[in-house]
This record gives sequence, C-alpha cells and structure tokens, in this order.
Amino acid sequence: MKRPVRVLVAKVGLDGHDRGAKVIATALRDAGMEVIYTGLRQTPEMVVNAALQEDVDAIGISILSGAHMTVFPKVMAILKEKGMDDVLVTGGGIIPEDDMKTLNEMGVGKLFAPGAATADIAVYISDWVAAHRNF
Repeated sequence: MKRPVRVLVAKVGLDGHDRGAKVIATALRDAGMEVIYTGLRQTPEMVVNAALQEDVDAIGISILSGAHMTVFPKVMAILKEKGMDDVLVTGGGIIPEDDMKTLNEMGVGKLFAPGAATADIAVYISDWVAAHRNF
C-alpha cells in the first residue's frame, strides 16, 4: 500500500500569525495527507531538521512578515546541503508577484496568495509528489 504524502507546515521567523497555516494544515490532513505543523517562530534550520526527521515529501512555509526573500532561499540552501533536493518547498502568504517569480526561478515551487483554494493547494502538492518522489 502506498503511504500518504507527508507535509511539514512551518511558520518561520517572528511572524506570529498562524491561523492560515493551521487552516492549510487541516485542509491537507482532510485531503488524506500526513501533516506535521512546526508551530511559531521556527528558524530555517529547525524547519529543515524537522523535515529530515519526519521524512517529508513537501515543506509548506506560511509567511506574512515580508522576510520571504530571506527565508525561502535559506531553506533551499540547507535542503541542498543535506541532500534533500527532492523535497518540494512551497508556501504562501503576503508575497509580491515579482518575488514569487524570483523564488520560483530559484527552485521554490508554486506559491499561493491569501484566499487561494485549499483544494488547489492539496492537488498541487499531491501531483508534484506523484511526479517527483519515488514510493
């Protein structure tokens, strides 16, 4: 039997608003995924270490603080250092479209703006994992 997709939902930095992250975590769980929620005020290192320990297929970062151009590249670099290049990094929050494009060019997956349908996020993660992970 195929195991469920495993997703780590993370809040990085000093951003203290986690309602959206909790909504996404619940929606992904309702879609049949195993979800690990890190809680608030995580560092990029903490997120990647948790992803490694939990053997996740994807990391979803919720960010509203404006630090997305620091947080996402740092997470990507640490994943690469640890040989975890096959883990999807996706996320959402308040991220300008030009920054989304730049982050996508750096290898970050699709980023979702506030109000995105949770079903679309779940389908995106499921489809990406099916296409890129072997299990």
